[in-house]
Amino acid sequence: MSADLTPGAPRPRLIDVLAGHDGVLLDAYGVLVDASGVLPGAVELIAHLDAGAVPHAVVTNDASRAPATIARRLAGYGLPIPAERIFTSGMLLTAALRARDLAGAAVCVLGPAEAADYAHAAGATTVAARPGMHLDVLALSDDAGYDFLPALEAVLSALVRAVDAGRQPVLLLPNPDLVYPKSPDELGFTAGAAALMLEAALARRFGPRAPRFVRLGKPQPDLLHLAAGALSSQRPVMVGDQLETDIAAAAAAGMAGALIEGVSRWRSDPDLPRPTYLLSGL
Repeated sequence: MSADLTPGAPRPRLIDVLAGHDGVLLDAYGVLVDASGVLPGAVELIAHLDAGAVPHAVVTNDASRAPATIARRLAGYGLPIPAERIFTSGMLLTAALRARDLAGAAVCVLGPAEAADYAHAAGATTVAARPGMHLDVLALSDDAGYDFLPALEAVLSALVRAVDAGRQPVLLLPNPDLVYPKSPDELGFTAGAAALMLEAALARRFGPRAPRFVRLGKPQPDLLHLAAGALSSQRPVMVGDQLETDIAAAAAAGMAGALIEGVSRWRSDPDLPRPTYLLSGL
């Protein structure tokens, strides 16, 4: 079964399309919750999945908090999802630092204090964003938890000094999302938007040799593969509210993608990923 994406076509609920899948991967923000609280149908969905023993996990570009912290927040909204079934893009930061043998490197993590724990898990030394700083790695994990403009100016200046000195700093972006839902009709900028600002400034200074961010979270497929493997799921469906990240990640992972319109509105465009399902709700 796949979506009829023509205007006016009936749209199923998520529970109506589960029969063809042996697991469900759920985005958190825009699907289960937003900044104002739990979203309609989320509590009932998790209860339905639990009652039917349907394997499910949260797959989120939130790199600012540990899975246990996210699990506690979700539980407070009536969504009992254990920490071991919450997969964050911060986990990919730990893996990326290890893969690049960056233990001991000076890593500036922009985000709340808990975001730095993902770097510490790889043996990195974290440094604060301040004028005159030295860094080897910039991990842009979130838009909050620091004084936004002064911090961006400090790391931009540090990156320029590094490139001018012949060094090539590593730029890692666990959360490539540009925006996130604050409420059903309010959006906020997040880490991916800040990364675009830094890349534009560096490109203005250095042209083609400017360093660019390595984007770790969705739309890359790694987080989805990690979650599906943990669930032992062969035919999962990824449920999200953003075409460019959630649905693109599903396509890259070779999985079905179900779009709940929120941040993204479906429109026929050959440059956009096509969802398998266009949902009316959970």
